[in-house]
Amino acid sequence: MTNSVKIFDTTLRDGEQALTASLSFHEKIQIALALERLGVDVIEAGFPVSSPGDFHSVQEIAKQIKNATVCGLSRAVEADIKACADALGVAQQFRIHTFISTSDIHVNQKLRKPFDDVEAMAIKAISYARRFTDDVEFSCEDAGRTPIDNLCRMVESAINAGATTVNIPDTVGYTLPDEFGGIINQLFNRVPNIDKAVISVHCHNDLGLAVANSVAAVQAGARQIECTINGIGERAGNCSLEEVAMIIKTREKHLNLTTAIKHREIARTSKLVSQLCNMPVQPNKAIVGSNAFSHSSGIHQDGMLKASNTYEIMTPESVGISKTKLNLTSRSGRHVIKHRMSELGYHDDDFNLDELYQDFLALADKKGQVFDDDLEALLFDKKQQNQKDAFKIEYLTVHSGSGEFATASIKIRCRDTVQIQSATGNGPVDALYRAIKQAVDIDFEVSDYKISNKGEGEDGLGQADLVVHYQGRNFHGYGIETDVIQASGKALINALNAISRAQQVAFLKQQANQQKSVRGV
Repeated sequence: MTNSVKIFDTTLRDGEQALTASLSFHEKIQIALALERLGVDVIEAGFPVSSPGDFHSVQEIAKQIKNATVCGLSRAVEADIKACADALGVAQQFRIHTFISTSDIHVNQKLRKPFDDVEAMAIKAISYARRFTDDVEFSCEDAGRTPIDNLCRMVESAINAGATTVNIPDTVGYTLPDEFGGIINQLFNRVPNIDKAVISVHCHNDLGLAVANSVAAVQAGARQIECTINGIGERAGNCSLEEVAMIIKTREKHLNLTTAIKHREIARTSKLVSQLCNMPVQPNKAIVGSNAFSHSSGIHQDGMLKASNTYEIMTPESVGISKTKLNLTSRSGRHVIKHRMSELGYHDDDFNLDELYQDFLALADKKGQVFDDDLEALLFDKKQQNQKDAFKIEYLTVHSGSGEFATASIKIRCRDTVQIQSATGNGPVDALYRAIKQAVDIDFEVSDYKISNKGEGEDGLGQADLVVHYQGRNFHGYGIETDVIQASGKALINALNAISRAQQVAFLKQQANQQKSVRGV
């Protein structure tokens, strides 16, 4: 048996059908191309018979994808299968994926047919699909709750009818890993023609076991995992592609399995799907969450500084994330502060670590997370305590409406001068930020921006948080107002003032170094 596990991605089918709003044609193409770049083996592009739009999207994806098999879903109905064939026929290689329910609950309550009739429908559908392609996949819907005798019988019949891949779904996420692995084991032991098809699994996450069940299945002999980016999908979602891919990569020696996934593309693909599907990734999500490679505990940070494998079983670079993040919080120790100051270019004799650490703790208790510019400001606090903010908004107004560009006008004090600027943008915040950028003498880029509600109901305060990138460093800014546009303006000004303070710190540092140099002479 091969040790290569195929990755079948159904983000554009099972994942997309669970979204509150359908993806546009161009968004689907973007995701499909990203999946191809990621190295998935099969892309399930949609359900062609469901709508003209889905048919068109599947057809265009089939035209553009060259390095993966493009697949379409169909019920065990000839019209569905024909729609798949018509949409996919333009592809270099394609698969028709047809399915029917096999559990007693579905057969009796949904299909309301004898199992013999259901089996006959499956055989007929597979045989019809084979007229269009040699690559036919058949799924036993709700296999996890199907009596094992019936499941063995259906799998054997499906393979005899021409199915080259047989999928065993845990459709409702009900089984436990030992149960699901046991089902796969029994199929390999009891189905005489099992070697003539690839056994696939499609697990849902209703009990949080989709990934565990999928791994148990491949340990038992399955060689295809059906999954989605970020685990999106019906109800609680599907098996997460990035998780199973990194489990197989990280535990390759133990599992003796591999995939064709290009692991360094994982983070980029996850971010793209999250943005286009408007489904934020939870911070503690395995592999791709913002906290997945962040360390706040002082004990953990100390271990990480000594050897990264003390608390990381994989590197962030291995999934396409730039580097590990050591959060500066009240739980951080002196060694982390010393390390961060060293990274910022300071030497041990530039500061008193004990004094700096006490000031840091006081600020961390007040602010939560401390950033590099905060740390530098603490170092030069006494010299800067009378320094005023460099920028302050004195007046702003924004106009926007349906079908037109937003316009923002702003009056802003920039150190000792006043600037009045106007700009247009794709939205009110974009227009405001363009106007501010015209007014200040800082070439910055907003790399992250989000709005959250600090309160309940329509009158709750809106908090804007953003990260501004300037000369290779990130500066955090935030603003709170009942008006989210004003909050957004305050957040950017807050970050720009941090940049201004950092510039002043750099100037003072340069002066201090010059004085040292003179003393050294």
